[in-house]
Amino acid sequence: MMIINQNLKAEDLGDKINLLWKLSGKKINRILSEYDESQGAPVFTVNGKYATRGWTEWTHGFQFGSSVLQYDAVGDSHFLDSAKKQIIDKMATHVSHIGVHDHGFNNLSTYGNLLRLMHEGKIEFNEWEAHFYELAIKISGAVQASRWTSLPEGGFIYSFNGPHSLFVDTIRSCRILVVSHILGHSFHGEGDKKISLLDRALKHIEATAQYSVYYGSGRDQYDLWGRTAHESIFNVNDGQYRCPNAQQGYTGFTTWTRGLAWAMLGFAEEIEALEIIDDDQLKPLGGVDRITEMMLKGAKATCDFYIDHTPSCGVTYWDTGAPNLHKLGDYLNRAADPYNDWEPVDSSAAAIGAQGLLRLGHYLKKKGQQKDGDKYWQAGLTVFNSLLQEPYLSTDEQHHGLLLHTIYHQPNGWDHVPEGSKIANGESCMWGDYHFRELAIYLQKIIDDEPYYQFTNCIKK
Repeated sequence: MMIINQNLKAEDLGDKINLLWKLSGKKINRILSEYDESQGAPVFTVNGKYATRGWTEWTHGFQFGSSVLQYDAVGDSHFLDSAKKQIIDKMATHVSHIGVHDHGFNNLSTYGNLLRLMHEGKIEFNEWEAHFYELAIKISGAVQASRWTSLPEGGFIYSFNGPHSLFVDTIRSCRILVVSHILGHSFHGEGDKKISLLDRALKHIEATAQYSVYYGSGRDQYDLWGRTAHESIFNVNDGQYRCPNAQQGYTGFTTWTRGLAWAMLGFAEEIEALEIIDDDQLKPLGGVDRITEMMLKGAKATCDFYIDHTPSCGVTYWDTGAPNLHKLGDYLNRAADPYNDWEPVDSSAAAIGAQGLLRLGHYLKKKGQQKDGDKYWQAGLTVFNSLLQEPYLSTDEQHHGLLLHTIYHQPNGWDHVPEGSKIANGESCMWGDYHFRELAIYLQKIIDDEPYYQFTNCIKK
């Protein structure tokens, strides 16, 4: 399990974060000059160069959002100008895309971050430009909410697999519904029926908490506190839950760690968002106390599972039940080895999970729960500190990627295996690089005493 560094302070990572941004800028520029955009959205690197991999077009937001974060971090307008041009040229289809569950990824990373910078005074305020960003977010939230499967109690935003499929990842897309709601938008259905975006967001989060996360209550033989299933399957004829499943994990009865990380971060940041929603709006949905308790339980459970089932350094393997992990021996009590012969590391899961740990720790400490808050906060710093060093930080300026040793789809064999290796390693992915940068901007703002970074900052206070 993780060995949490209790002495590490945010400020201790300042110089390493500065190095990250220096490397990051060079890699963003290299992708701009070398990647062939006609191939589609860049997804992961092969031999250090970004390549595409068709499934859904879900990574453009991370690519252009990275440029926005780079501008936020270093103030170089080149990155802002580049991001704006690319967002205008390529993001409109993502706003209206009815075929994916990725709106919170794509459109808050781009339109949301630009609107946030405007409200934070990082870019000049322009009323029509702000309306443009707001409109994109409003429509994106409504389009995302339209992918809806009703259950006897509640419902969920279904994945690209179809109405029977609840993905644990999608909890992070609930952000776009929440922001769209707070901006005053609603989703109108047949007969002009007005559907609350907040209602759909919270019902999806609750379905995720109920079906995607385990709490050690004996649901099946593999029910451990905080374990997650990538996919939950429902009978669409009667809305009944049937079984866990996996798309990118090993099985429905093991824990795909990037899915776990999405849950860690999703619960933690949605808890923060509750604080700016009027209590009266939450009463019809069960009330703020009940909703907070549900989210907090999910956040603590998933973060605890990550801590207990991750190697000592805080960087995780791709699935905690991967079939060849036993061949690594006592792998949980030593640092992860991305160059081993048996199972890949997924540093992208670590980058996403670290932000979830930090946010949960920050929230609990703010609520006076110092002991628990310190546990998660220090765990998040420990993970980030590991990622900020080799072999995870990509210091080769010729390599397009920023965060090394990420995995996209191990069961399908999509990830590049270098010559001489038996497993995939040494490569990067767009979501890993973006969330590495987002983790850096989150902590940098705390170190520099800037406004606390959260997705609701794109809403004028």
